[in-house]
Order: sequence, then C-alpha cells, then structure tokens
Amino acid sequence: MSRVAIVTGGTRGIGCAISMALKDAGYTVIANYGSDNTKAEAFTKETGIVSRKWDVADLDACVAAVNDIASQFGTVEILVNNAGITRDGTMRKMSRANWDQVLDTNLGGCFNMCKAVWEGMLAKNFGRVVNIGSINGQAGQYGQVNYAAAKSGIHGFTKALAQEGAAKGITVNAIAPGYIDTEMVAAVPANVLEKIVARIPVGRLGQASEIARGVAFLVADQAGFVTGSTLSINGGQHMY
Repeated sequence: MSRVAIVTGGTRGIGCAISMALKDAGYTVIANYGSDNTKAEAFTKETGIVSRKWDVADLDACVAAVNDIASQFGTVEILVNNAGITRDGTMRKMSRANWDQVLDTNLGGCFNMCKAVWEGMLAKNFGRVVNIGSINGQAGQYGQVNYAAAKSGIHGFTKALAQEGAAKGITVNAIAPGYIDTEMVAAVPANVLEKIVARIPVGRLGQASEIARGVAFLVADQAGFVTGSTLSINGGQHMY
C-alpha cells in the first residue's frame, strides 16, 4: 500500500508540481487548497489527484481534514507544507492585519499541519515533513518583512522539530526556493523581472519541477539520514 501524502497549496504553481511528482513516484496524494474551487476542480480532473479544501491557518480545520483523510486513505506519513500567501508592503504601509495573515498562514500553517499529523507519524515510527521556505527568508527582501519573517521562522521551526522526530523515524527538512517561473513571478513587470534574472548566476528562473524533485528526494524512504536540513534551490543567487 502506497504512503499517503498531503501537499498544502498543492493545486497550483510549485505545489501542483510537487503533487504531480509525488503521484508519479507512487504515493497517494491529497492536494490541499484554500480558495479557488474552479482551479482545484480543473487540477483534479487533469491529474486525477484528490483535492480537498481547508484553511491551513485554522488548527481545528487541519485536524479535521487530516482525520478525514486518514479514515479514507490511511495514516498520513508524508506532509509537504507549501501553502503560502503574500501581503507585501513597506513597514510604513503594512497593517497589523497583513502581518497576521501572512504569519498565520505561512508559519502558523506549518505548525497546524504538523500538529495534525504528528501523532499518526509517531505511531507509525515513520514520517517525512518538508516545509517550503524561501530565499527571502534567508536573505530578506524589501517590502516583505511579514513574508521574510514567516519563511525565516519556517527554517528555525524545521531544525527544532527535526530534533523531536529524529529518534522516531520522522525526518523534517526544508526547501528554500529562489525565483521560480510560476504565475506569481510571471506577473512581475518585464523590466523588474529582467533585473531579478540578472542577479541569478545560472541566468534563468527556476522551474517548479526542480523544486518538486527536491521534495521527492527528501520524502523517500531512503532519505532517512537527512533531517533538519534546508535545501536551497535558487540558481546560486544566495549561498551560505
């Protein structure tokens, strides 16, 4: 029986690529989404991957969704925390509401989903958690104090939780993507995008499939000796 995987924010962009890569690797994949029913339905029709709607910022909703999925498909043994939002603005313009929304979804969502799956993973003595961080959580970004703080928090969260899971067969790792060729990046004005690409040593944007390959490696049974790590996939834009 294949291992059950949840990918949050799994019907669009990087999340869609991750969901498809895990399905192709033989996992039973459930893709979470937060709002767009039409796109989620199209995703499921095209890929055959089950999509389920809940708000990762709501702990009770996460617990209910995981319990429902476990009852239908089996214990969740793989979790990819990919869901995230942006509410950009400089400190002078940023509202407390925009700070809270980004922290609650991007970082709080990681806590909520890990909390929801953790007991099941402990009972199985097996688990794989991959948290999607960001180059902007490593290096910072103008106008993104909320997003950078949330993504930076993900990297610390990953290292701490990895220590709790290590002796129980549960690995917890992060991936920090650079600028990836998704709908969000495609919406950036051409002159700004040109400047972004000029700062990437390999000379191009990344592909969502390149992030997905990193996830597929980290969730594999054979990756049990990798935990507490952050894999930077950014074309050399930020090295440390």
